Amino acid sequence: MRQVRRPLALLALAALPLAVLGVFFLLPVSGMLGRGFFPDGAFDPGAVAEVLTRPRVHRVLWFTVWSASAATAVCVLVGLPAAYTLHRLDWPGRRVVRAALLVPFVLPTVVVGVAFRELLGEAGPLGFLGLDGTPWAILAGLAFFNLAVVIRAVGAAWEGLDPRPAEAAAALGAAPWTVFRTVTLPALRPAIVSAASVVFLFCATAFGVVLTLGGVRYASVETEIYLLTTNLLDLQAAAALSILQLVTVVGLLLVAARLRAVPGPGAERSIARPRRPRRIDAPQLVVTALALGFVAAPILTLVAGSLRVRHDGGTSWGLGNYTALSTTGEHDALLAPVTDALVMSLRTAVDATWMALLLGGLVSVAVTRRSHTRAERRLRGALDGLFMLPLGVSAVTLGFGFLVTLGSLRDSALLVPIAQALVALPLVVRTLTPVLHGVDDRLRQAAASLGAGPLRAFWTVDAPAAWRPLLAAGGFAFAASLGEFGATSFLARDETPTLPVVIFRLIGHPGTMNYGMALAGSVVLAVSTGVVMLAVERLRVPSLGAI
Repeated sequence: MRQVRRPLALLALAALPLAVLGVFFLLPVSGMLGRGFFPDGAFDPGAVAEVLTRPRVHRVLWFTVWSASAATAVCVLVGLPAAYTLHRLDWPGRRVVRAALLVPFVLPTVVVGVAFRELLGEAGPLGFLGLDGTPWAILAGLAFFNLAVVIRAVGAAWEGLDPRPAEAAAALGAAPWTVFRTVTLPALRPAIVSAASVVFLFCATAFGVVLTLGGVRYASVETEIYLLTTNLLDLQAAAALSILQLVTVVGLLLVAARLRAVPGPGAERSIARPRRPRRIDAPQLVVTALALGFVAAPILTLVAGSLRVRHDGGTSWGLGNYTALSTTGEHDALLAPVTDALVMSLRTAVDATWMALLLGGLVSVAVTRRSHTRAERRLRGALDGLFMLPLGVSAVTLGFGFLVTLGSLRDSALLVPIAQALVALPLVVRTLTPVLHGVDDRLRQAAASLGAGPLRAFWTVDAPAAWRPLLAAGGFAFAASLGEFGATSFLARDETPTLPVVIFRLIGHPGTMNYGMALAGSVVLAVSTGVVMLAVERLRVPSLGAI
């Protein structure tokens, strides 16, 4: 009887998350699949094949693969020496530089796109290079956004690397490069490949960066789905590309999960502390300095641009662009002021955060309880994998699915928070489950033997260990919601848009005032997400390695 009661209790605990996932994820995704394979109500796989034979689709697929591969290579080549410098060497200002290099990852993608347009545009500091509107601008934006993933993941593995094999090789006369190539690099390979696979996934599904910098001329699969839906109303072609992206991304996630399962170098923590830099470390320090300049240039240019007010008499410095945020822009480009969009973004983020925490908390508790039978263990594993599915579907595809299947709920104020909560759900689960897995189950058993019920036992045993990760998970969800642009671009109503949507609309409308407002709004959005992630960073909970 107990063997039946425990799985039923597990399903009861996960009932609410399963219901939400079924209605607001599986149903929209299945509706999107139906649009591709059943265009006229009858099964027609040839419709998908026809879309994939279009020359435009071939160019989009090639550009997606090329840009993601090139950006991944740049991130790895720059991230490896930077990870070594920031995690294995001890020098003044190391923590500040490490925090600065992690800033781009928490910036909303539309902000990154606007920052690079300001940096590389004709009037920008690097406008003389002529890179604005080229694939190289997109490549730079993708590398800027994802460099932190390699630094964080590989740096954490490097800190936990056992130094004795490298020391033994050096004692036997091996040169530093030989030691790195034959000892250190093989030990770091699982972390490097895992980080590279995650970066490729993020680059291949990038939306805001590619849409802002590439427009219609250079489109990835992600932006092409958006353009087919909103500009051309070709829902069948958008569905076909969504199917292709879904299969590809899920495959990449499976590869990344398998690579994470490979025993890494962190199994035995290093007792050696970071050492002072020597002359041989000069190349790595130079690369780190260049990486810092690469990260700082767009951000500083964005801030400077937001303070430059353009008018008929020329330009002047001031807060005019920020005060204009209370207006609807030049020629009434917006239906509501930017300040209203900021308030809407904050309200939406609050709703998305509590939803993600509620659903993710229930899922984390359900999958981390001790399994007493093989069937129970398989059920928990299936639930864990099921709630990682939103990570395998891009936000654009999810928003498209919402539009196709839940059109009757388009006017619901909760639709956007629910979509953003689903996007943040895997982050919450991946933040909480390692902590709850680490709680000794014997403590729960002891609390139960003393008469504590399940809730009292959780509050006494699990809550003290989980409260800091819970706050961090809330910060991740809040920041992800503030900057979410893919699904929201489909679902946000014109009169109540979020700040990322408003920024994109402003840069698409002519007028110097509109562009200045877009810059100011980008700075406000960047500061908002940066403050949240700074608070999360102080909790010292790993954020990137769990993705």
